[in-house]
Amino acid sequence: MSRALAFLFPALLGAAQLTVDHATVAGTNLAEMRAKLASAGLQCEYGGRHNNHATEMAITSFPDGSYLELIALQSDADAKAVAAHEWAKQMQNNTGPCAWASRATDLAAELARLRQNGIDVGVAARNGRARPDGVKLDWETARVGREPNGTFFPFLIHDFTPRDLRAFPGGKPTTQEFSGIIKIVIAVRDLDAAAARYAKAYGASVKARETDTSFGARLALVSGTPVVLAAPLDDNHWLSRRLNQIGEGPCAFILGASSNARRKPASQSHWFGATIGWFDLEKLGWRLGYE
Repeated sequence: MSRALAFLFPALLGAAQLTVDHATVAGTNLAEMRAKLASAGLQCEYGGRHNNHATEMAITSFPDGSYLELIALQSDADAKAVAAHEWAKQMQNNTGPCAWASRATDLAAELARLRQNGIDVGVAARNGRARPDGVKLDWETARVGREPNGTFFPFLIHDFTPRDLRAFPGGKPTTQEFSGIIKIVIAVRDLDAAAARYAKAYGASVKARETDTSFGARLALVSGTPVVLAAPLDDNHWLSRRLNQIGEGPCAFILGASSNARRKPASQSHWFGATIGWFDLEKLGWRLGYE
């Protein structure tokens, strides 16, 4: 789309560019998180300590360039840095799915577009980390929406160093069994209100609605995006308890299965014409699926 058309149709531009850069899984102990992921059949690579004196991370990367980020507190984390971290509650409560990010080629322009659409956004903040091999990574991020970074809306990320250095610490995807992260399932209190906010920010309407009693949610698929909104069926369900504990935000991630995927799902769901195979929740500790 040309700059002239982007100016005339800013909302359409937003939906078209809303892709998953990475999805974050939060916990208290990175070694335990890595071991659980490995027991479910997915390996990850240690990615290093962030410059914030609070967190460290590991990566499971996919051929399409997206990746799962396991994030936990550094063993010698600075208490003040931890208290100030936007995901402190998620890490301390081992909540699993925590946040997600979308890549921005021009972060300033995207922030301006969102502001024009009446969306509250933060200022760009420089960050980075050093990989275990000494390679330094440098990027900037910005909050979208009023919630903690990347919970309801994705936060924006733009790299100053080559992105492949961030996504592929070992120089290639960690797994070929799955193509990438294709859906972000976001727990919300009100489907209509959540859908209206996505329409305002990205010009994206709800494409379809369904109810999954086994998942315990009413679902809405947001067109042109990887977003599935999930509202609990009742006040006693796990999704309601999660919303009460940490608020709205990702509650599950869905991967795309490549042609060589041969695993047997622990359970299945059927969403919007596709079969979702679920990893073993008891083994993994959080909800991860594939289709």
